[in-house]
Amino acid sequence: MAGFTQGDVDRLNSEITGAEGALRWASENLHPRVAKASSFGAEDAAIMHMMVSINPDFRFFTLDTGRLPQETYDAIDAARRRYNARIEVLFPDSGDVEEMVRERGVNLFYDSVENRQLCCEIRKVRPTSRMLAGLDGWITGLRRDQTPDRSGARMFELDGPRIKINPIIDWTWEMVWEYIRSRDLPYNALLDRGYPSIGCAPCTRPVSPGEDRRAGRWWWEQDGRKECGLHVGGIR
Repeated sequence: MAGFTQGDVDRLNSEITGAEGALRWASENLHPRVAKASSFGAEDAAIMHMMVSINPDFRFFTLDTGRLPQETYDAIDAARRRYNARIEVLFPDSGDVEEMVRERGVNLFYDSVENRQLCCEIRKVRPTSRMLAGLDGWITGLRRDQTPDRSGARMFELDGPRIKINPIIDWTWEMVWEYIRSRDLPYNALLDRGYPSIGCAPCTRPVSPGEDRRAGRWWWEQDGRKECGLHVGGIR
């Protein structure tokens, strides 16, 4: 596995500009030990199109938490058909899920922030950690304007022993949609029903006009932090 330093990341951020530039660098320097993490939101639709245009053999992975809406499964199949892409589907450890549900209930996430974070840890963070253990880099759909926690993110970041690439970090929501519509790209049907941020079915709802785009995620929590743990603190 390649070892990256903060100096490497700083150099890349100073030398490489634009989403396609970042993805070309990933293809030329990391493939096949780099993959795109996708929850099949709007950002993922745009980035997937760019990636297959640069390298048809780019790798993609997604998390099947066991609680996804049907529309997300439909979006996965639509992407497979459009790009003939091999999408690696990750599942949580069944023993971990069984123990969690037995001890805390099926809908434990509604009871406390601690329970919700545990559910995200088991269903999302741990499977992603297993995937990343075999990679030198991973590609995300993060944008700075999504949440306060992401406002300081950069296009290239150090994430444990690997590099994290956020190719559209400086795009706006409007830029994402202009890219999708101008190319008639397939996307998750929930986006047309008021779901600008899509996660597990019990933890995601539509947002009202004027609401923050992440307001539909874990809306019952009062602390305002809308993160599952994948992009906070780095994955080892």
